[in-house]
Amino acid sequence: MKIKLITIGKTDESYLKEGINKYLSRLKHYVDLELIELPDVKTGKKLNVGLQKEAEGREIIKLISKSDFVVLLDENGKEFDSVNFSQFIQKRMNTGMNLTFVIGGPFGFSKEVYLLSNMKIALSQMTFSHQMVRLFFAEQLYRSFTILKGEKYHHV
Repeated sequence: MKIKLITIGKTDESYLKEGINKYLSRLKHYVDLELIELPDVKTGKKLNVGLQKEAEGREIIKLISKSDFVVLLDENGKEFDSVNFSQFIQKRMNTGMNLTFVIGGPFGFSKEVYLLSNMKIALSQMTFSHQMVRLFFAEQLYRSFTILKGEKYHHV
């Protein structure tokens, strides 16, 4: 199984980049992981949220195969605790399908991306910047693999 993490825009803050890279590096010991950072979409001088989401959606859709199980990180998605998230990862690994997680831009996803997705998950009911979500998600993904391997990182 391969995991893809698709994000919109670059991570600007060095402390976030450092944390994300730390967990992505650790994850390579457990799974074939690919981070894809799509460039921010520019919609002209006047911000049009709908056009921006559509443009971002077109770029996201180009990176998704029909055989991928697509999970959107969305504020209205299902919430997991860390152990249940690791069990979700294990079930997806058992299918042999590639798993694609998508972290959208600041305005969310286009209708087309929602229609293409298999599932939505939320990290919290709180709102975080889309750049901070990358770090939190990378850490939770790493934590899920340490749980599956019975390692000490996660204390039950």
